Amino acid sequence: MISVQDWAEIRRLRAAEELSISEISRQVGVTRITVRKALASASPPRYERASTGSAADAFEDAIKEQLAKSPRMRATVIAQRVGWTRGMTVFKVKVAALRPAFLPPDPASRTTYLPGEIAQFDFWFPPISLDVGHGQVRTAKRLPVLTMACGYSRWRGALLVPSRSEQDLYAGWWALLEQLGAVPKVLVWDGESAVGRWRPKEPELTAACHAFRGVLGAKVLICRPGDPEAKGLLERCHDHYEKSFLPGREFTGPGDFNTQLGQFVTDSNSRWMRVLGARPADRIATDTAAMMALPPVPPVTGWSLSLVLPRDHYVRLDSNDYSIHPSVIGRRVQVRADLDRVWAICEGRVVADHPRSWARHQSFTDPAHAAAAHALRRSRFGLPRPDQELAGQVVQVRELSTYDTAFGIDTGQEAIS
Repeated sequence: MISVQDWAEIRRLRAAEELSISEISRQVGVTRITVRKALASASPPRYERASTGSAADAFEDAIKEQLAKSPRMRATVIAQRVGWTRGMTVFKVKVAALRPAFLPPDPASRTTYLPGEIAQFDFWFPPISLDVGHGQVRTAKRLPVLTMACGYSRWRGALLVPSRSEQDLYAGWWALLEQLGAVPKVLVWDGESAVGRWRPKEPELTAACHAFRGVLGAKVLICRPGDPEAKGLLERCHDHYEKSFLPGREFTGPGDFNTQLGQFVTDSNSRWMRVLGARPADRIATDTAAMMALPPVPPVTGWSLSLVLPRDHYVRLDSNDYSIHPSVIGRRVQVRADLDRVWAICEGRVVADHPRSWARHQSFTDPAHAAAAHALRRSRFGLPRPDQELAGQVVQVRELSTYDTAFGIDTGQEAIS
């Protein structure tokens, strides 16, 4: 048999050079019969070794008989029943080749998404340790990364949030939708307690989730427990982050983590995806065009407290204490916090503004607040004391017997003046 190179050269000499069979035979160094066979063959020559069969071929009819009785019978059981006494490798290969003919067709379903139809959300916990300041380090269980994947475009988003609490979850959820620039019609979650629980007829959503989706005008779907395929898009994303984003990276803190993760996700959205035959960046415009617009008034997210400021002019939020200007002690203040800041408002005036800390059980004091509190304390020290007001005045000294008479006590002794 000639090589593929000789086969190609024979056909070139005939088609391009228009040489005779004899001349081609001479130049290539093969017989004229070989030249004629090469010209008649439309495909390149390929060596195929004739199958010699296997020892299990003699048991084929007996194997088929057993499979006809029970198509899912194990190969080891079939081997015992047909009297096979040799190694199992060859026998299992034979059984695997014959079994499909006795099984009903089982086509795999392929999930497709329409533009603007759906986006999946979940938490990813990166297996790392992260310094959050004040000598504290968070491990994977306390590093929730809120992730998103759109069904049609496979557009991705990810954001590390301080906690899985309701306040931080919805603040992060809204931040991802703002990055997307639109609202998918269906938002899928995997049974997060702050969002809702799966129920056979319809999901049981929390009040906060109803309020959030009501502002968006979207439907929230909760996946059945133990069904990872329902959110396979995000499962693959999480695997991609762990294998391609984390290795070899170092992070100085939560802010640095989000900066590096944001850049990685942006690059990922611009890379070719075999399943799409395109890049997510090529399909996101079509996807968002079919989605709903962001609401003109954003939903209320984050932390919100209302209290009368006590003399200890600090407010506790997520285990940390933040100072408020002491000039509003005794007045009602509104305390708000998002993923990055903690601030307080009293009568339309901002009376506190702190960066939000990821550490726990810490106190944060604004130097201006400390100076104002010190000045107020000094001004109170300057007020006149009661003994100074009474200086130089004569004060009546009452006899002790007067108190005995007032309380009806008879001591039987002469009153002491």
